[in-house]
Amino acid sequence: MSQRIPRREFLRHSAVMVGGAALGGVASESFAVPGRTSALTPEGEWRNKQSEMRYRRLGRTGFMISEIVCGGDPIAPTNNRHVELAIEMGLNYLDTAPAYGDGQSEIGYTGVIQGAKRERVFINTKVSPFTGSRYEAFRKIFEGLGVSEQAAILGEVSEDIERRRVLVPNYFGNYFNGQLRQVEEAAFSNVMEMKYGAKIDRRGTYVETIIRSLEGSLKRLSTDHVDLMMCPHGAASEAETKIPEIFEAFERLKKDGKVRFLGVSAHNDPAGVLRGAMASGVYSMAMVACNIMNWHYVKPVIEEAHGRDFGVIAMKNAQAVFEPDRSTTPVPERAALLNKTVPGDLNLHQKAYRFALNNPHLSAVISNMVDEKQVKENLGVVRA
Repeated sequence: MSQRIPRREFLRHSAVMVGGAALGGVASESFAVPGRTSALTPEGEWRNKQSEMRYRRLGRTGFMISEIVCGGDPIAPTNNRHVELAIEMGLNYLDTAPAYGDGQSEIGYTGVIQGAKRERVFINTKVSPFTGSRYEAFRKIFEGLGVSEQAAILGEVSEDIERRRVLVPNYFGNYFNGQLRQVEEAAFSNVMEMKYGAKIDRRGTYVETIIRSLEGSLKRLSTDHVDLMMCPHGAASEAETKIPEIFEAFERLKKDGKVRFLGVSAHNDPAGVLRGAMASGVYSMAMVACNIMNWHYVKPVIEEAHGRDFGVIAMKNAQAVFEPDRSTTPVPERAALLNKTVPGDLNLHQKAYRFALNNPHLSAVISNMVDEKQVKENLGVVRA
């Protein structure tokens, strides 16, 4: 097995991260939305049900979602017509986030869901309170500490990353440039949270950031509610699923009819994040990196989630087989493994989705489809 990234490498990145200073509950229930036309049965809640598409239940949300759901990263006002085709083919779940195209993804979906079309699909958007305000708040405190205390904190950060083994290459995945920094900043913030969590503006850092972000998303989507809010967007540790202010913000938004269920997404440490989300009693689902490379690490936790009626959508199914940041260049040994595991004439993306969906404990896989060709190819994997 490949070796972990050595501690000295992490400390080198940590020095950059802090500007060189160190070297000097209960499951949530849905609410009634006036005018909702989706079919709610004892088996689940249905939207856009078509006989040619296969659907699975998204855990305790009860949503019956298409086995492939639509990723929002490539969606924009000038690139959204292929989503209409996907819906015509039976897809019924749209994923987005304000981070995608600086809100352009959400605006792009507006043309697809406007008016009565909103009831054809489940929609989730995401909130990222950690990548900006949380890290910056703790960094300011860190910069005011003495050199010895800074060194001790960085030592704890390094030990935490080593203990959780999140940088083991096949678990880490290396899906995008900057992923390592995401792991480091999350671990840094978690250590600082334990020591100095009372010293930051918690309402401003968490509660108000989340509410402001979600309300902005609703405006861009031109809708009065989303079916799911994923927060944090891009969690990197189990600790990030235990922030009480996230639950406070969610409950406020749910009470106001703006959000139905809470979820979380994670590229890093997907098994740890999934365990934490299940233990919370507040999260109802998670979207986590799950593919042929990290399968050994996440499979037991996904099985546990299924037993607890906790929904799991798999992401980075295909990206794990290619070079980072949506490269079209496969990693030879990974492509060979996928071809051996899923033989036949499908392309690598299709095989990656088929590999994941062979596990009945997953609710769906997510695909960033950019045009009608990809819609037809990828949805072809899951149509009856």
